[in-house]
Amino acid sequence: MSLLLTAPIGLPLLASAAHAVLGRWRGTSWLGAAAAAGVLASGIALAAAGPRTGLDGLLRADALSAFMVIVIGAVALPAMLASPAYLAAEDASARDRRRYGVLTQAFVAAMALAVLAASLGTLWVAIEATTIVTAFLVGHRRTRNATEAAWKYVVICSAGIALAFLGVTLLHFAAQHAHVPSSGSLDWAELAAHAGRLDPDVTRIAVALLVVGFGAKAGLAPLHAWLPDAHSQAPAPVSALMSGVLLSVAFYAVLRVKVIADAALGAGFVRALLLVIALASLALAAALLLGQRDYKRMLAYSSIEHMGLLALGAAIGTRLAMAAVLLHVLGHGLAKSAAFLAAGHVQQAAGTSRIGAVRGFAARSPLVGGAFGAAVLALLGFPPFSLFASEIAVFRAGFAAGLGWAVAAALVLLLVATAAVAAGTARMLLGGPRTGPGAATFPSRPPLGAAAGLLLGLSACAALGVSLWPLHTLLLDAAAVLGAP
Repeated sequence: MSLLLTAPIGLPLLASAAHAVLGRWRGTSWLGAAAAAGVLASGIALAAAGPRTGLDGLLRADALSAFMVIVIGAVALPAMLASPAYLAAEDASARDRRRYGVLTQAFVAAMALAVLAASLGTLWVAIEATTIVTAFLVGHRRTRNATEAAWKYVVICSAGIALAFLGVTLLHFAAQHAHVPSSGSLDWAELAAHAGRLDPDVTRIAVALLVVGFGAKAGLAPLHAWLPDAHSQAPAPVSALMSGVLLSVAFYAVLRVKVIADAALGAGFVRALLLVIALASLALAAALLLGQRDYKRMLAYSSIEHMGLLALGAAIGTRLAMAAVLLHVLGHGLAKSAAFLAAGHVQQAAGTSRIGAVRGFAARSPLVGGAFGAAVLALLGFPPFSLFASEIAVFRAGFAAGLGWAVAAALVLLLVATAAVAAGTARMLLGGPRTGPGAATFPSRPPLGAAAGLLLGLSACAALGVSLWPLHTLLLDAAAVLGAP
């Protein structure tokens, strides 16, 4: 079983090593897609195998971990399928292709380690590793704007991770004074089991630091400012990975902390904290989307909006709400990856990410335009996509839990954000195409890998919106792991 647990980490690392050694040959560009498919298959196998522990307790897989491995593989697969065509269009050198392949696979491996870690300390190390790796990917183009975005990303996320480290240290201190066995003083299962013995004042400070710290990496207010700059400068497949799954992996850490906090402090403390963060994130995203004129930044602010929805669902905390949060994690990852991949195709053709510079590309490139439009509709919560079902479930759970005021406020803010995103997308998709010097030329048929990357995630998102049968039991089991009543 150790092999099954290590496969989601080992496969991307093997692909990363192969890129480092054999990166001069273009054939290695497809190793990333093969590794991502292996991660997805490993997640499915872990879900079927049930709870497992490996590597002397360093790794642990339960229903929640298995679900998150599935999310990582499902989002990484279309991003890696689209990467060769993206790099070819960028006319990347052999050295840049090798560097890209090494870093993206190390990125996927770090995320897999984060969700399979049995210890909060290992989880913290894995999330910090994603910061280091993705900083180089954000600055991939080596332009002034890309370098500035990479540094901003490093500074803000490092500040958040430093807060989380302080929270981990305080939680370890509380566990030691509660006579939790030293071998399990950072083990999240041991901490949850002995939570009633933790000092409430120290634990309250530790939990606040952990939620804000990991929330920074999840793109939640108040440490959210890195997200739009990083996504506007990173290569499109990297933006798909960062927005589609990295934010959710960081939020997974918040969910693990919530289990410990609810057992130690009761549900009220984390609920209040998450409600404040959720509504602040939604308000911020709605306000900034109103005047947005850059479509990649528009998608980035949309990610803040969706992370706010996840925080709202986690604050509600019932089994229906937690299952809806997890379904939303997968649906958002699939739709957002398609949106960023399509946006990258448009940016390569237009040479800019300004909304005003793109007109009528649905007519010029029906596949890319249709995929971008469908992805935006999914992100806005329209049926038949799974985000429609997950958002409705979160709102139902909120009203049932007596948090109708928070749900009503969230709905108002979502309407504002929806109108802003829909207006920006319509300006890009509809109308007559620009003509004359400098007008963008959109290939009617993108390369096979790019087309597969666009369509795969959208198809899965739509299928899950119609029927949940492949994931229904897993979602309920994962919600139970989170202690949802």
